[in-house]
Amino acid sequence: QVHLVESGGGLVQAGGSLRLSCVASGRTFSSYAMGWFRQAPGKEREFVATISRGGHNTYYTHSVKGRFTISRDNAKNTVCLQMNSLKPEDTAVYYCAADRRYLSDSLSYVAGEYDYWGQGTQVTVSS
Repeated sequence: QVHLVESGGGLVQAGGSLRLSCVASGRTFSSYAMGWFRQAPGKEREFVATISRGGHNTYYTHSVKGRFTISRDNAKNTVCLQMNSLKPEDTAVYYCAADRRYLSDSLSYVAGEYDYWGQGTQVTVSS
């Protein structure tokens, strides 16, 4: 069982930055690829970014490439999402998720493949 808790959301003006953090419980954090997803009002949950177990591989949805950076610290059971140059269309609830992976460099952008989810943190970008 993995318990995920996100933090760092808030209200920011367009062009600003936020850093989301997600802390995981348990001693098997390094067994999981980690991902960030988001859900805007009236829309389906969408993939944002993912990072492999060891942190060597990352993958981003096209709309955030060059603006967002995902990172992890396995010693601290933490994954972060640095969000720069924020746009109003980035407004959503952001979720951290854990995906048990047996291959160290493999990734997934499919929400259904993730095993555990956090409760979400609200990000609001004003124009």
